[in-house]
Amino acid sequence: MDNTVTWFEVATDDPEGAQRFYGGLFGWTFGASPAGPVDYRTIGYPGREQPGGGLYNTKGEFPAHAIFHVEVADVEQKCRETESLGGKVVTKVIDDGAGTDFAYLQDGSGNLFGVFHRR
Repeated sequence: MDNTVTWFEVATDDPEGAQRFYGGLFGWTFGASPAGPVDYRTIGYPGREQPGGGLYNTKGEFPAHAIFHVEVADVEQKCRETESLGGKVVTKVIDDGAGTDFAYLQDGSGNLFGVFHRR
């Protein structure tokens, strides 16, 4: 579903604390991080069978954030379009090692969001 918000992400350098907080507040459940270079745990919530988001351990390398992600056909192309429309590429395309490319972008007002493509 290209150009559709299909994922959300909570990023923190304290993933265990975030799991306690959001699990307690909303009843969210968390999956184990897959093998690979990124500590990324899926987030499930009541009433939905498939995960709807992810918890990203930034390890202090990125600011904490809670954002939406838009699924796109070509992450690099969306990075170019973002810049041509006055936005900013915060991170270049990252391969998560599990078949997904993603990038963090900002709109012209500085709002952070993500784009991704599953290969």
